[in-house]
Amino acid sequence: MASLLTKLRFTTSLHHHHHHPRHYSSILNPNSKSPLSAKSKSRAALTLLKSESDPTRILDICRAASLTPESHLDRIAYSKAINKLKTLNQIPTIRSFLQETTTRPDLKSERVIAHFIVLYGQAGLVDEALKTFEEMEGKMGISRTEKTLNSLLFACVLDKDYGLMKRVFVEFPKRYNLVPNLDTYNVVIKGFCESGSSKSVYSILDEMSRKNVKPNAETFGNCITGFYKEEKYEDVGKMLEMMKEYNMALGISTYNIRIQSLCKLKKSGEAKALLDGILSRGLKVNHVTYGHLILGFCREGNFEEAKNVFNKMVSSGLKPDAECYFTLVYYLCQGRDFKAALKIYKKCLADGWVPNFSTMKSLVEGLASIEKVDEAREVIAQVKEKISRNVEKWDEIEEALPK
Repeated sequence: MASLLTKLRFTTSLHHHHHHPRHYSSILNPNSKSPLSAKSKSRAALTLLKSESDPTRILDICRAASLTPESHLDRIAYSKAINKLKTLNQIPTIRSFLQETTTRPDLKSERVIAHFIVLYGQAGLVDEALKTFEEMEGKMGISRTEKTLNSLLFACVLDKDYGLMKRVFVEFPKRYNLVPNLDTYNVVIKGFCESGSSKSVYSILDEMSRKNVKPNAETFGNCITGFYKEEKYEDVGKMLEMMKEYNMALGISTYNIRIQSLCKLKKSGEAKALLDGILSRGLKVNHVTYGHLILGFCREGNFEEAKNVFNKMVSSGLKPDAECYFTLVYYLCQGRDFKAALKIYKKCLADGWVPNFSTMKSLVEGLASIEKVDEAREVIAQVKEKISRNVEKWDEIEEALPK
């Protein structure tokens, strides 16, 4: 227990009422006497964070799990917590929480600092990210490397501060004696493309070739996404040509980017033609490919095509992911095709997933509106059995159904 206590004895400005340290550990396993392993703590924390909306509780959960960015699971939990707090507009809370965490003695490493720099960016606190980077060596005694430089650039992109990104990219390598690597260039290209200045990628690709840094699929993927977004199809073509010059195979990830980009431009028909072309050449596509198309057709209100693509996907032996099911059920309900929505929902349930409450509510009420009350009741029973939350709400909805 001792190690857990030392981890939990944080001094914090946010808790004027000092809880007994046990309070933290019991958040994660209220019913158990034995301490949880680090991994099960992280899992418990992640589950709790999903449904928590009280800022103080969110922090308590993070502290109880004494999260560390060394673990992948914890990085997801941190991200979730920061996103939640940001949605709740708790920016000062995020600032003090991250400041408190960066001073933990068990978190003194470059990897950890790199991660916190990214979290600051995610929270929209790029000023703090910059400060952390600048204070690393003096205050924290941790040397900066390309990894922390890239984290700072990524933080700028996350916070959409493209001006700062450019300044860091141009000035910091010289100032701190760092050599931009492939990740550096990829992040900066991503930033230029997101900010609507895709044309700048040409000078970056030139610099890469001068410095002998070979681009990879991600480099070109970012460029292609950017050029599609600005509807610069000629430049997309140039990127595809360049990939050939580098002897890079056009793999499914590049095609998925092109398909997703076309769908975002409401050109799902063109995207479908691209898919047909890939299939006719015998290339293996994956569920992501179909997912992009299904969402694309749904957004355009073309439910027939969306259903066709879904059926094609299933018959080709690919398993839809949860997101794909949820998208279809949601949009089919919006389009008042409740019969089709019910069919997809049943497949979804068989694979072990249930769409969110509001989607399910519109399905149930939709079924009742087309005189399928028994089906509606059956759906309610299934959802209540699968998910313990919202039971009272479902009881009310069921009460209101036509008898």
